[in-house]
Amino acid sequence: MSSILLRSSSSAVGCSIIRRLQGTSAPSSAYRVLNCYVQNIPNNRSTTRAFSSKETVTITYCDPDGTEHPVEAEIGKHLLDVAHDNNIELEGACGGELACSTCHLVFEEEVYDTLPPKSDEEEDMLDLAFELTETSRLGCQIRVVKEFDGIKVRIPDDGY
Repeated sequence: MSSILLRSSSSAVGCSIIRRLQGTSAPSSAYRVLNCYVQNIPNNRSTTRAFSSKETVTITYCDPDGTEHPVEAEIGKHLLDVAHDNNIELEGACGGELACSTCHLVFEEEVYDTLPPKSDEEEDMLDLAFELTETSRLGCQIRVVKEFDGIKVRIPDDGY
């Protein structure tokens, strides 16, 4: 039954199962196989390191009040992770699992046009976002690329 659950689950479920296995009498080989599986799930938050490099670009996060926060962003990291690494207030309540819209960002149109297409899941989550615009995306779904050097992204007011 575990293998059926894992094939149809998100990385969050896999991580939960790993935590349950730890400290039990489960064979260590089962833990290693499961951990390897979770590490290779597409969009898994733990894969950020695998895609990251030491090369950086400058990105400016703009708060709802207009305050600008220029930061160095590692190429390959998700914009949500970059914000958290630099103490930028971008919530990301689901931990980047594409289960909320609290990492909503608004891009300049010329930058937005270069972004990869949205998945259906991202579209669904954006429907729940405050201040939704034509150039809105979720920070957990956008990886930093060299071409982002010098861009500004706006953090919309969350309504509170």
